[in-house]
Amino acid sequence: MRISVEINGQPHEGDVEGRTLLSDFIRHQAGLTGTKVGCEHGVCGACTVQLDGEPVRSCLMLAVQANGRSLRTIEALGEHGEHPLQRAFNQKHALQCGFCTAGFLMSLEPFLRDNPEPSDEEIREALAGNLCRCTGYEAIVEAVDSASRTLRGDHG
Repeated sequence: MRISVEINGQPHEGDVEGRTLLSDFIRHQAGLTGTKVGCEHGVCGACTVQLDGEPVRSCLMLAVQANGRSLRTIEALGEHGEHPLQRAFNQKHALQCGFCTAGFLMSLEPFLRDNPEPSDEEIREALAGNLCRCTGYEAIVEAVDSASRTLRGDHG
């Protein structure tokens, strides 16, 4: 099947088999390797991308399901300079090996868009769909809180 997808504002077309996963299309045909594939069962969240502005597990979607739609991957997050989430993850040491980081960021950006002043409990709930084997999550919660304050213009 021939599909046409907008990825990070650029058109991408390709021939795919009906069973080709969206994660495989992104990585192998579009050449965007920032989207990681972890569990391949939708549990870890490493493969999270944004489809029409909402986070989705690209290992659970077929590429044909994205035909005619808009995708955003981690490569686009800092396209206009470092995003406050990226900066906060660095400043708060909220990443170690980095394998899960792209999935966290792609899940958290729409979360902060829709919930600009989240409580720690809301942040923890938003993190529930992404697994990290390195950090222990405390620094990630602190990073999300810091990024939310930056995005709101709260410098205090």
